[in-house]
Amino acid sequence: MGVRHFLSLEDLSLDELWAVLDLAAAVKATPEKYANALAGKSLAMIFQKKSTRTRVSFETGMFQLGGMALFLGANDIQIGRGETIADTARVISRYNDIIMARVYGHDVLEEMAAHATVPVINGLSDALHPCQVLADLQTMREQFGDIRGLTFTYIGDGNNMAHSLMIGCARVGVNVRIAAPNGYEPDAAYVSAARSHGQITGAEVVVTNDPVAAATDAHVLYTDVWASMGQEEEQAKRLVDFDGFQVDGRLMSIAHDDAVFMHCLPAHRGEEVSAEVCDGPRSVIFDEAENRLHAQKALMLFLMGAG
Repeated sequence: MGVRHFLSLEDLSLDELWAVLDLAAAVKATPEKYANALAGKSLAMIFQKKSTRTRVSFETGMFQLGGMALFLGANDIQIGRGETIADTARVISRYNDIIMARVYGHDVLEEMAAHATVPVINGLSDALHPCQVLADLQTMREQFGDIRGLTFTYIGDGNNMAHSLMIGCARVGVNVRIAAPNGYEPDAAYVSAARSHGQITGAEVVVTNDPVAAATDAHVLYTDVWASMGQEEEQAKRLVDFDGFQVDGRLMSIAHDDAVFMHCLPAHRGEEVSAEVCDGPRSVIFDEAENRLHAQKALMLFLMGAG
């Protein structure tokens, strides 16, 4: 098999997805066993967008696996000054063993993967954020054990998180509900893809404009910021349009008795989530953030054949 990339959760077979999640749990439980698994290897990290969790978790993770990581900001390399994406991918592949890129357009990742001779990982694009969902699924398994048949509810903007969560949940047999304001629903292509996966696993995929209906008896309530990077000029309009879509005590009270709150962070308390929920006893947001480290270590081990 040739070079494996991870631009979407669909780049892994279902068996491989479960295997990466199992490996993530093992890496978390016994990190010392993997301390030299990628010794002498290097990770190139390309950032068009700012980052806290993605940068720190990948850089730390590669170090903990015995390798090293290079931070390459948009102003640090020629990709922002006229060098083609294809040439950048070819050159970086000659120096490094694996690439992670956090970009705006998903097409940038696709072109990079088409020309790279080493694995390319999607650290976030405007379309998808699959690494976050690996951590989310790992967190759900820690909370519930067998997650198949659970109901997962995402409330907010039908953005890259909604897209990847739909795909990820449907693929592993978790029912998923997306509640977004009118005009902010997820892209129909990703809804269709998720429903196709759900037909195989038995997972139901629902898109609605009713956050109350979506939250009722859900095992997970999840949200994201209402205005993502690059949408700051829409902030005032979105505050109006998303009225009623805050995950607050009212919505948590109608979720399942064992329900947990999740958020990919950063969180804007008082906007998409109330402080009482975000900082409350049912919030697992920092376990979720930590699991970015473990899930991505497992992903790198898998893609490099060291798992």
